[in-house]
Amino acid sequence: MITPARSRTSALTALALAVTFTVTGCSTASTSNNNTSELSTTPPASSSPDAATFFPDIEDVSVSPTGTNLFDFAVTVSSPYDTPEQYADGWRVLAPDGTVLGEHTLSHDHASEQPFTRTQAGVEIPEGITEVTIEGRDQANGYGGTTVTVELPGR
Repeated sequence: MITPARSRTSALTALALAVTFTVTGCSTASTSNNNTSELSTTPPASSSPDAATFFPDIEDVSVSPTGTNLFDFAVTVSSPYDTPEQYADGWRVLAPDGTVLGEHTLSHDHASEQPFTRTQAGVEIPEGITEVTIEGRDQANGYGGTTVTVELPGR
């Protein structure tokens, strides 16, 4: 005979198994390769179709050589959509082949300071590379928006 307590236990067990299979079935394995870029140029499905609301734009880049194969960058970022909930959280320096040469992280929004300029010092750029591209990152949507390609002084 099946008691109400046993019936509830069976139902809860079945529910727990269903939730477990649903959650694990939706996850994907992730891999990371720090030497290549993953360019995101289209908005996520949940984002507004207006690119200005989901990716920051790089407006200007100044580069200064500081040593053998070392460069400092002053990067001007525009992200007028910035709020504490969603903001531009960094940029990366890319070689012409897409290799990531450096990344800079921003830890808070800049809603009251648009556009804004921040610096990144000591980025090592291998011999033979004469130009790099700077690409912005949004904390919710990843890399994208307007990029700036600059020549490296002295190369």
